[in-house]
Amino acid sequence: MASPTFPTFVYDGDCAFCSSCARFVQRWIPTPARVEAWQLTDIAALGLTVAECDAAVQWSTSATQHSSGPEAIADLLKSSRPWWRVAGHLLSLRPVLWAAWPVYRWVARNRDKMPGGTATCALPQAERDRAV
Repeated sequence: MASPTFPTFVYDGDCAFCSSCARFVQRWIPTPARVEAWQLTDIAALGLTVAECDAAVQWSTSATQHSSGPEAIADLLKSSRPWWRVAGHLLSLRPVLWAAWPVYRWVARNRDKMPGGTATCALPQAERDRAV
């Protein structure tokens, strides 16, 4: 497992849809953050749990400071170039986050049906481990 550095954006590396999104971030959103599959990094050193990482993407700036879901995406965007920072600040606005969370949860529940998604994407980590 890779030793964490901060900041770190953590996604589900077992999910094809999540991995596709992470590749988009790495290619198009320049950031000083590491973009890491949680299965390949020391999440405990990031102050995260398997349950948190299985539930949503995570943004960690220290072992005690992190955000998840659309808030994590906003934090990632705010670490990038000016036009991405604007998008991140807009996403961080309370009314926008209020609307973004249900959309994020819907996408998370349906990620196996998204472009690049597979049936494995729908399973929680504990069920994936049992299926192997």
